Amino acid sequence: MTSSLFNSALGKNITFVHPAYFIISGLTGIPNIISYYVFLFFVYIVSVLGNTVVMAVIYLDHNLRTPKYIAVFNLAFVDLFGNTALVPKVLDIFLVGHYYIPYNDCLTFLFFCYTCLSMQSFNLVALAYDRMVAIIFPLHYQVKVTHRFMFSLIACFWGFTIIAVLISVGLLTRLSFCKSVVINSYFCDHGQIYRLACNDNFPSYVIACMYPVFIFWLPLAFILLSYLYISYTLVKVATLQEGLKAFKTCIAHLSLVAIYFIPLLITFTLMEKIHPNVRIINLSLTSVFPPMLNPIIYVLQTQEIKESVKKLLKLRGKSKITIKY
Repeated sequence: MTSSLFNSALGKNITFVHPAYFIISGLTGIPNIISYYVFLFFVYIVSVLGNTVVMAVIYLDHNLRTPKYIAVFNLAFVDLFGNTALVPKVLDIFLVGHYYIPYNDCLTFLFFCYTCLSMQSFNLVALAYDRMVAIIFPLHYQVKVTHRFMFSLIACFWGFTIIAVLISVGLLTRLSFCKSVVINSYFCDHGQIYRLACNDNFPSYVIACMYPVFIFWLPLAFILLSYLYISYTLVKVATLQEGLKAFKTCIAHLSLVAIYFIPLLITFTLMEKIHPNVRIINLSLTSVFPPMLNPIIYVLQTQEIKESVKKLLKLRGKSKITIKY
């Protein structure tokens, strides 16, 4: 539907050669790959359980319905949705052997994977802004970071991400595929697809160059600058003890940033120097690992969520005792 709307808007008299299917081949031929599929399944189960718990705790505990935890809830939702869109399909392709994926299904697969990957990055930006205002402008936090502001910020991120990914997918529908339809990746990767085209793929090339800037580099730059600003302010006006106490509130967020960005930085920096199979496995791990670890980090390192979990468990225990009595 997306492709037909896009093509009708740009011209009805243009004919493009779209294949019936693509072949996903990124993880084939790797030794002992079955153990990796088992590991992916384990990661997916932990991710589903962990993110579901975080979302349930935030929803059930009214004390956690603050602007910060609106962003945390959205991150948990994106992590759950993203791994659900990616991991079962990857296992279906490589474990079950369904390497042939229909053209439209492949573009849909790409859309959901890129949308969730992008929203993970933008969620970290929202949380960085929350921490910056909370530490640097504590007296104005209630005014600057309101529920309405956080909802609006996240809605803008969703809108920008969906539009950007739709444009990327729409431009792919303007490509003709006359030769190979084999995608050397673990999913329907945008870069792998547009390089297979036999007509002019320059617009898709431009999008492929711009996308990491807006989705990866600019968010990372904002997060780093926000923490430099926090550090400068704390060194200037706070004692060492006050500074450490303030930074403790950032540990969970900094852990998420490290887990998300560092593997991508390493992979992109060494991309030309490592074996293609290693690169594909590294990229697949960077896609599925953060959604699994994010809820674990927030539960273990965030005092409010730990207290909320304990309180909910106590209430559940009391209700069981009451029912038995």
